[in-house]
Amino acid sequence: MRVVIQRVKHASVTIEGTERASIGAGMLVLLGIEDRDSDEDIEWLCGKIVRLRIFNDSEGVMNIPVTDVPDSGILLVSQFTLMASTRKGNRPSYIQASKPAIAVPLYERFIARLQQEFGKKVETGVFGADMQVELLNDGPVTIIIDSKMRL
Repeated sequence: MRVVIQRVKHASVTIEGTERASIGAGMLVLLGIEDRDSDEDIEWLCGKIVRLRIFNDSEGVMNIPVTDVPDSGILLVSQFTLMASTRKGNRPSYIQASKPAIAVPLYERFIARLQQEFGKKVETGVFGADMQVELLNDGPVTIIIDSKMRL
């Protein structure tokens, strides 16, 4: 699994002209899933996301996790293009990205685990939908984490 985490002032996802979800300050998390991902990846990555100290403390130092930011939110959006390979040619290959039969159950378990770790509802896009994501990146702070690179 691969995520791109952005610390945001606000973020929203719109589908077919209708806003599906939005958050104020918090994290926008873009999630890519591949076939070799497992519940172990979900558990590790969700714990890592909510414990990342990327919010400023009173001294202006990134030292606070999202769970300690009052009224914070997490917006999770599935994004198969995160699994793109660009090693050959100029057209990205998405062969590593899981097909819906494998990815959807993992995505749903990811949502459940992230909510459990966060302690409140996680807002989401819709798996496989054509979505427009709007955000105001705060910092900017953008972190990329790949669960296969944790060892």
